[in-house]
Amino acid sequence: MDPFHMNFHIDVEIGLQLLISFVLGAAIGLEREYNSKAAGLRTMIMICLGSTIFTELSMMLGGDNPDRIAANIVTGVGFLGAGVIFKDGLSITGITTATTIWIAAALGMAVGAGEYFIAVVSTGVIIIVLSVFNKIQLWVERINQTHTYRITFTDINDQKTQTEIETHPLRFYRKRSIKENGRYTVVYEVTGSQKNLVEFTHYLKQSEKIDSFEY
Repeated sequence: MDPFHMNFHIDVEIGLQLLISFVLGAAIGLEREYNSKAAGLRTMIMICLGSTIFTELSMMLGGDNPDRIAANIVTGVGFLGAGVIFKDGLSITGITTATTIWIAAALGMAVGAGEYFIAVVSTGVIIIVLSVFNKIQLWVERINQTHTYRITFTDINDQKTQTEIETHPLRFYRKRSIKENGRYTVVYEVTGSQKNLVEFTHYLKQSEKIDSFEY
């Protein structure tokens, strides 16, 4: 076979892989961008394309170990994912974004390895999970969700607050108590409907017995 035609055939296949990787990354990125997430359109395209390129290079240069470069993609993506996870008070955000970055890299690797069917079908499933299941999650959270409250009292007796939790009604678990520098703090894990939790939070804002709180 003419080397020119062989190289042209290889270049066309690589170009097709990069195009598919771009489209799949853009599909996930558009959903993330629409929901104003930290890792949006450009980030997902870059992650997917980068994983495809590294996988292609790994197969070309790897010799007896064609996975030696590609294997390090998982480690690199782990650092990217960790960068979008934040602790805000007693809550943690960004886990879904981190997992989306992780799976976008997996899609890029699948394309780079020539597993187009896996990549395309998986992209469809991911978009369904991110969009449709998000609405289901919001509906479930309106019915039942859990908040961890850290409440500092002006009085060491917090019985009134416990009574207030029960009357909304809400279920609670007293996780720990802290007395430090004359201040009395209790950490509660409170479970109930979104409406009841909002009402309880409003009570905490208005109560004179509450010095401060966070959740």
